[in-house]
Amino acid sequence: MDQAITDGIKVGVVGAGLMGGEIALVQGLAGYHVTLVDKDETAFERAIARLTTLLEKGCARGFYQEADCRAAMARIVTTTSVTDLADCQIVTEAVVEVLDVKHDVLAAIADAVSSNAMIVTNTSTIPISVLAGRLPTERRPHFVGMHYFSPVSRMKLVEVIPGLATAEATIERAYALADATGKTPIRVKDVPGFAVNRVLHVFMIEAVRLVEEGVISVEDMDTACRLGLGHPIGPFELMDATTSSLCLQAQEFMLDAYGERFRPRPLLKQRVAAGLVGGKGRPGWRN
Repeated sequence: MDQAITDGIKVGVVGAGLMGGEIALVQGLAGYHVTLVDKDETAFERAIARLTTLLEKGCARGFYQEADCRAAMARIVTTTSVTDLADCQIVTEAVVEVLDVKHDVLAAIADAVSSNAMIVTNTSTIPISVLAGRLPTERRPHFVGMHYFSPVSRMKLVEVIPGLATAEATIERAYALADATGKTPIRVKDVPGFAVNRVLHVFMIEAVRLVEEGVISVEDMDTACRLGLGHPIGPFELMDATTSSLCLQAQEFMLDAYGERFRPRPLLKQRVAAGLVGGKGRPGWRN
């Protein structure tokens, strides 16, 4: 990537969780000056600790140079005030996948930034035009979806999803942002679940069904997908990484949009209700 393209450009990320923290990191590594916003200081402490560990591992494996890591972290500043995004040219919303929460955050971002700033949502399932509905009409041409994949620091794909009112120039800016951060953008129509998640969750639902029916074990299903399909990790490993609760939420959202083919399996619902959702330090399918 050409750091001269990003030097001096200020961007913002709202939400310092798993996705938002790593979006801020790849932007910092690309040379952007990043303002990371969350509602409390403990979120920043967790995010900075996680990103520091991630960079240390990356340096040990030769993925990053230590000087680049130090420079990237120095470019990230944290704040609890959305108004500190006023001078950012691009702001990415990366908060929880709840419509009302996203609406409120996006409205606050729109109030804070300049009229020509690009506002991005990192939603994985909610249509962009639905989210745009709470923004002022004049903001909608500058609003676009960029669905990053977890972990953002390693996954190369970004789905770029224009809403009904998104300007072509905004789509071009989204592609440029993806390119600058080392991602490969693909353009996807604005429909619930977009493209990748619609394929992924049908696949996950069938994997859970096979386990329910006793056809195969969790461990062997993951092995089959890694060695037989060439997937880097199996479906149950992926559910543990992204959390089964988030997977269930996505499937219920797409069930409402598309019908029975996205109905979550009873075993997944049972495990989520029992707290077996995976994620850092929590039991899931494989631990």
